Order: sequence, then C-alpha cells, then structure tokens
Amino acid sequence: MLLQTGSETFRLFIAVTVPEDVKAEIEKTQATLRRALPKECVRWTKREQFHLTLKFLGDVDVQRVEPLANALRAACQGFPALELRAEQVGFFPDLHRPRVVWVGVNDRQGQLPLVQRAIEAASRDYTQEESAERYTGHVTLGRIKGLRRAEAEALAALASGLAAQFFGAWTADKVELLRSQLSPEGARHTTLAAIPLASPSAASSRAVRTDGDSGPMPEGTLPVTGA
Repeated sequence: MLLQTGSETFRLFIAVTVPEDVKAEIEKTQATLRRALPKECVRWTKREQFHLTLKFLGDVDVQRVEPLANALRAACQGFPALELRAEQVGFFPDLHRPRVVWVGVNDRQGQLPLVQRAIEAASRDYTQEESAERYTGHVTLGRIKGLRRAEAEALAALASGLAAQFFGAWTADKVELLRSQLSPEGARHTTLAAIPLASPSAASSRAVRTDGDSGPMPEGTLPVTGA
C-alpha cells in the first residue's frame, strides 16, 4: 500500500528506467566527456540516476501519492509497451549555449510522446510545475555550470563525433512513480509505484486518429528537462 499518514511531502517524478547494459554504454560516453572538460565545469549525473523522465512533479503531499498512482494507472491503460532506443548526444538549449548534456531516447512507433502527454494530463492536479512546451526524451548526462571559449570549442568537436552514437534498445513495459531524496552525496531515488503498459503487440486505442485521417498519430510536442 502507498497510503501514508502525516503532512510531509515527497519530491516526486515519473520516469522510465534504463537497463544496465544501456547505462553502461551511456557511461562510457559520459567518461569521454568528463576527460574533455574541467571537473568544476559540470555536475555529472551518477549512473544509478540515469533515467528517462516523463514528468517532474516536485513536492507532493504524502496523502496524495496513492491517488496520484491510481490516476497514472488509468492514464496508461491501453498504451503498448515502448520500444525505446537511446542514441545521439545533444544539449539544452543548444551547443552554442550548453546548460545540459544528454543522450536522446525515442521510439520509432511514436508512442513515447503520447504516453508523456497522457501522464502530463493525469498528474496536472498534483503539481505546481508548469507543463513543458515541447517534450524531448532524454537521459541527462550532466548539467554545465559554465564553459570558457576553448572548453566550448572542445565540447563542440566531441559532440560532432557523437551525433550518431547508438547506446542500445529495450522494451519498457512500465513507467514508475519515483521519490527523489536529496543529500550532499546526491539524489537517491525510490520507486513508489510501477505503472504497467501492455505487451508490445497490444493494440493501443490511444493511437487511433479521430479526425478521419488514417495516417499515423503525430508526435507530441511537449519537453521535460529533468528530475
């Protein structure tokens, strides 16, 4: 049971976990970037914190955790499992003014933006965080504090060679509601609820167009930059 007593809050986010073999490949590229940049310039994400964030919620009253989990279960019903690929190194907002370095995550079936949109809608009443304008699936490698010109040029040179990097593929059959506990050693993440998705072959009623067009659903345009 998720039900708890008291008036405390949990810092929550909703995410898809990344398999260990994919994390290992991502970590290799992170190590390459580490060697190229001064330690004080970047706060690097620890391997155990690699995940695909769908929605960062911030502080949520403990009493509302279980209703939130139920709302997420209802929102995810009918979606198939996600066939995900981790590939390409990118930057927010861009390479000229990098603040976040990330590995992209996408699915060729176009279901990921739809799942994210459903989760965004289901969790709207449980968060003060604004909805993102556009969703870009990614795993955060690090947050850049500031770079001098020479360091930015070195990063740009590295990035050009990583633009087509492939880190692995996997099937995600659930999304997770996670608690993030901050400490001087870094954030510790605990799963509070696992929200199942259907098998990859299951038909998704969410992917059916209702505008009379028989073409594929358009990808969502909503971004989340972290948890």
